[in-house]
Amino acid sequence: MSLIEKLTPEQEALIPVYRDKWRKIALSTERIDREKAASAVKAAYIASGKNAPKIIFSESPYVALKSTIFDKLDYLKQELNNKVVSQLNNSSISNLKRLQRDLLEKPLEQLGRQTSFFSDLSCSIYPQVFQDINIDEDLFHELVYSKLDNNFSDILGFRLSLVLENYIRIYLNEQLQSEDWQQINLQLGSRLSSSLQASLYSYINNFFGLCFQPEEECKINSFNDFIITSVWFSEIFPELLIYQSLIKECGWIFTFDKAVIICDRPLHIRLDHQNRLHAEGELAIEYADGFGIYSYHGVTLPEKYGKHHPQQWQAQWLLTENNAELRRVLIQGIGYARICQELQAIELDTWAEYTLLKIDADVDEEPIYLLKMTCPSTGFIHALRVPPDMKSAHEAICWINWGIAPEEFAIQT
Repeated sequence: MSLIEKLTPEQEALIPVYRDKWRKIALSTERIDREKAASAVKAAYIASGKNAPKIIFSESPYVALKSTIFDKLDYLKQELNNKVVSQLNNSSISNLKRLQRDLLEKPLEQLGRQTSFFSDLSCSIYPQVFQDINIDEDLFHELVYSKLDNNFSDILGFRLSLVLENYIRIYLNEQLQSEDWQQINLQLGSRLSSSLQASLYSYINNFFGLCFQPEEECKINSFNDFIITSVWFSEIFPELLIYQSLIKECGWIFTFDKAVIICDRPLHIRLDHQNRLHAEGELAIEYADGFGIYSYHGVTLPEKYGKHHPQQWQAQWLLTENNAELRRVLIQGIGYARICQELQAIELDTWAEYTLLKIDADVDEEPIYLLKMTCPSTGFIHALRVPPDMKSAHEAICWINWGIAPEEFAIQT
């Protein structure tokens, strides 16, 4: 087929249709149909010439990982006592570290070793799909990374992976602080216990690298769908249909030699008008088991902030929050008017109903200067941030109004 360098106006007009189609799939909150999900996974294995292993369903990726980590730690606890602690006086540190690594890498009996089945499957399918399609490289990138891209992975998968990894690390730390593990760590000594913890964290990271995430796959499949059916005018390959069925019918999937864990979708995905994860006083991504993400206009929040509505956020939190991005979000949510009142701003100068204020507390990277206005008719307080080099309320008013002095206002607001 000749090189596709440009789309026709009719093809351009279809781009939003395909983008929206795959956006709905990526951000679906419908409960998975377990029968259809199992059939999709089995079909993928059959297409690869393999028998599908046992299928396990999980309410969320967190539950799937947590149970797997728990089983792994339970196994390690027994084996470390039997095979490492018993040899502390008879083997070198390097041999004991190797033995620990071997124990950690040994697959769990009920799951087997984690596999890269779905990434291998996609690598075998996509070359077949595009072997006869000749598309200009610039057009390809424009479609995949701009026109057909809905930030699927950034909205959901990427942030979910970060939060999941953090939650699992917290869970792992809690388990390692238990009395049983403290006793084992004491017996192992600092070098062996530190080596074990580092290996455990690496073990956790591998889970995410080999996980099938439908929202990640939606980006390239939105392009595949569009190019094949609207530009190349062909029927979709049976193998690609099988792969797309996985995306449409399943949540996250973890594959092992002996089992496949299929996770359900979130119950809720809440976004702001710019398609950023956002919710106030509730989870922005919420699973049936209670796992989820708090987010404020795309910024992931810790539970201590996210579970409260911004109207309940306290200006005092700014004094103890070290993360600059979270401080910015807190300032945005609390608002300067309330910050003025709760942190007892210092009055520097006044002009009519305007007051120049300074927050003396260490809240932001540079000093916070505010121009406060008290509305004469309602008594409401409004506050806007101004540069810290403002010397008077009059100067601050001019800065806010693009150099126009307040005396020149036809009507004072």
